[in-house]
Amino acid sequence: MTSRLLRIEGRVQGVGYRNAMETMAARIGLSGWVRNRLDGSVEAHIEGDDEQVACMIRWAHSGPAGAAVSQVLVAEVTPCHQSGFVRRPTA
Repeated sequence: MTSRLLRIEGRVQGVGYRNAMETMAARIGLSGWVRNRLDGSVEAHIEGDDEQVACMIRWAHSGPAGAAVSQVLVAEVTPCHQSGFVRRPTA
């Protein structure tokens, strides 16, 4: 199990980024969560095998149409072993 915390910066709120990430996570079989941050970024905790996680990180660099991602920060984190992928409240 690979687990990463992503911080996605740029124009990523108000463009359907979280919805698109939920759809992509379901498509590739990832678990975890996504939420908006008060600073205008999007944060996500993703878990899966190495290829699933790498696929989501690649996707995060562009996101959905309408997003303008300036940077994706990636940190290794301890797995939370969550089932499914959910949206969390803004933090």
